[in-house]
Amino acid sequence: MHGFYNRILTIDLSSRTSVNEEVADEVLRQCLGGKGLATRLLLERNPAGVDPLAPENHLIFATGPFCGGRLWGGSRYGVFTKSPLTGFYAESYSGGKVPEAIDAAGFDAIVLHGRADRPTVLTVTPEGAEFHDADDLWGMETFAAEAAAVARFAPNREGYRKPGAVVIGPAGENLVRYAIIANDKWRCAGRAGVGTVMGAKLVKAIVFQGDSKRRYADPEGVAEYAGNFSRTNMENPGVKAYKRLGTTMMVAVMNTAGAFPARYWNQGSVEHWENLSGEKYHEEHEVKAHACAKCFMACGRLARLRKGRHKDLQLEGPEYETIYSFGGLCMITEMEEVAFLNDLADRLGMDTITVGNLCALVMEAREKGRIDYAIDYGNADQLAVLIRKIAAREDIGDILADGIIPASKRFGLTDLAIHVKGMEPAGYEPRVLKGMGLTFGTSPRGACHLRTTFYKPELSGMIPPAQIEDKAALLIEFENRLNIFDTLVLCRFYRDLYTWAELEKSIALVTGIAGRQELEEIAVRVTDMTRLFNIREGLTAADDRLPPRLHKEKLPDGRSLTADEMEYLLQDYYRLRGWDAAGVPAQR
Repeated sequence: MHGFYNRILTIDLSSRTSVNEEVADEVLRQCLGGKGLATRLLLERNPAGVDPLAPENHLIFATGPFCGGRLWGGSRYGVFTKSPLTGFYAESYSGGKVPEAIDAAGFDAIVLHGRADRPTVLTVTPEGAEFHDADDLWGMETFAAEAAAVARFAPNREGYRKPGAVVIGPAGENLVRYAIIANDKWRCAGRAGVGTVMGAKLVKAIVFQGDSKRRYADPEGVAEYAGNFSRTNMENPGVKAYKRLGTTMMVAVMNTAGAFPARYWNQGSVEHWENLSGEKYHEEHEVKAHACAKCFMACGRLARLRKGRHKDLQLEGPEYETIYSFGGLCMITEMEEVAFLNDLADRLGMDTITVGNLCALVMEAREKGRIDYAIDYGNADQLAVLIRKIAAREDIGDILADGIIPASKRFGLTDLAIHVKGMEPAGYEPRVLKGMGLTFGTSPRGACHLRTTFYKPELSGMIPPAQIEDKAALLIEFENRLNIFDTLVLCRFYRDLYTWAELEKSIALVTGIAGRQELEEIAVRVTDMTRLFNIREGLTAADDRLPPRLHKEKLPDGRSLTADEMEYLLQDYYRLRGWDAAGVPAQR
């Protein structure tokens, strides 16, 4: 099928073999690539109820039909598996330049199963997989491991394009259940513990290289479309805002809206927000825009700190979610300290959203006299010590490494813990942005902000944040379109540029599939498949509810999201999705 390789590489780590499999056009037409194809493969190949850390759990890497070519925003890959953090569906995405190396290997999906008998690095090329013993890389932090893997194991055959690698850090090796997969140093597939599954399989790194290119239905049309797309959109106000400040701009936006979660979900704003703002960060430090391949938005912040005790630290970031996690929930008041903690978590290889939430939970419990561990709000040194302990599974870190459900039960803090399905929310207060409450509840991987990015319509005036009626309908409209993004593995920040009309045009030029109706059918099919995967793994409607604390406790300004409001949103969502009152899809 145009736009696809019609190939899957299945790698058996236990036997150190790989097989190239063909994918029928009919399968790709039903689900496209990326999330659609990976979800189908998980349903077909994962045993029901499998332990996420068992050899039988599959770990799937996929790029989409926009990757490696002329179209903008497509230099991304997705990782799909059963989450060791939640026990449900895991999806995580990353950008940078490495996705183009993954795509050049020439597969629509790379599927890992089994478990290596020793630390291993894989090399994936159009011919298949090669296996390398890598005991000496085990224990390396992510930056060093990535550089070593590429230097030692890239085949660099004639005609091959630039190689790239994905790696895990010590947190993944030690099976911290929210470990990341890193690439391009600072880019990562960050949520739901995909790096933990890679660690359980004893895979330290995968190096990709090749010369494959996708064949388009209309190559000349794609080239013309890409040129027109950039000329039309480069001066878009949203594009210019991302290029100027990246996601750091969201600190001011969310704090002003009272939707910046702080002091472990006790507040919706902080007095020190200006210290964390993008404007001050750019003023006080050397910060410039940095882009993924095939991107004119350049949302990344390539930075060197000019002052403070971490002077000369270089990193890409921090992103808004890390600023919220450390600067909001943990009340770290200086951006230099947030940047240092960001760098530390990246090197160790763990999700900054989850680790910040867990550390803030301990801070809150300590303040309330419910836990005996020396860590206080605003203390960056204590926070850094705890992050290192989690990565190494030392002392209290060993408990926190298992995630918020086991940890809160162990410490008797289930009444304080904020999560959905075992994953903590990103930086959007659902008592203010009530559509984000519905998003957090219904997202298949847990409290995910990317499933709908519904803070955008709520903050931009498309629908009032406090409105309940008709909110589920608009949310589904966003979710369906962004599901197509994930089958293409397309960057979320292009959401205002790739409208339904633009998706129709671009997908037709690449694949030959024409018409919004067929695309919407694919989006609904992928949503239902994902839901059915979770139901098979034990999900019930109760798992779509927010933690009771978010309903019982109002924010200091009096705003709230009641349990009745959440129930209305959920039932309206189920009804509009064609699911029953328990959230079970109709078979279609």
